[in-house]
Amino acid sequence: MTQTTNKPKKKNFVKRILAKYRLVVLNEDTFEELLSYKLSRFNVFLIVGLSAIFLILATYAIIALTPLREYIPGYDSTELRRQAVENTYILDSLQHQLERNQRFIASFTQVLTGDLKATDFEQDSLRNTLFLPPTEADFVTNAQDSILRQEVAREDRFNLLETAESKVNFVLFTPATGTISQGFDPATNHFAVDVVVTKNTPIKAAASGTVIFADWTTETGYVVIIKHAQNIVSVYKHSESLAVSQGDLVVSGEVIAFAGSTGNLSTGPHLHFELWSDGYPIDPTEFIEFE
Repeated sequence: MTQTTNKPKKKNFVKRILAKYRLVVLNEDTFEELLSYKLSRFNVFLIVGLSAIFLILATYAIIALTPLREYIPGYDSTELRRQAVENTYILDSLQHQLERNQRFIASFTQVLTGDLKATDFEQDSLRNTLFLPPTEADFVTNAQDSILRQEVAREDRFNLLETAESKVNFVLFTPATGTISQGFDPATNHFAVDVVVTKNTPIKAAASGTVIFADWTTETGYVVIIKHAQNIVSVYKHSESLAVSQGDLVVSGEVIAFAGSTGNLSTGPHLHFELWSDGYPIDPTEFIEFE
């Protein structure tokens, strides 16, 4: 009995869904038929469903694929994304620059405080770097090299514009002349020579370079630090006054300060002169005559 009752119900439901209806549009005054459509409930559900799906897809396309999405709250614009990428690159560059500056400041602090070991530095290596003495090298030449050398020598024989290259590519100038009151002594952490001079004696740059520090310090008074080629740094302390500023370019022998006795560690007018190479202190008297 249950099966016989369910079948008529299913048939009635299908009939109701597929039953045809006519939708008629009439003129209210004349009752003239203007439009008429044959519809069923199934057709109505199908049209409504397809319309809803179309609206959803169209809305998604507008939001995801067109610039209109930038006007919807919560979506970032193309300009913002581009700016974010640029800011990321800039931040990365600034981080690298900050690391380099921190390493430079740490090395600079060691130069000021002298907190380094002089025993780690070999004088011979610096001497070779500064003066480049002739070295014997095993060069293998061939016939083409010999012919080329002869041709170049013949062409340059009467060349009036030829300039001879100096065998010395780095010369240190005497910053001040006087008696050395205290020499270079790594055992007592005195990584410098103290040259006794009269007050306001001109202090000259030991070589050409860039002034990386020129200011007052409590312990050593007015200090000038110059960075030269080949990672050479020279330091001048206890000056009475300065003649250069940080960032200035100086040449060898140029006056950079005037001698004095400034700072808590000074007991009289003198020049406290330090010479550093690759972060290691060296004895200036090995390369400069002060007396």
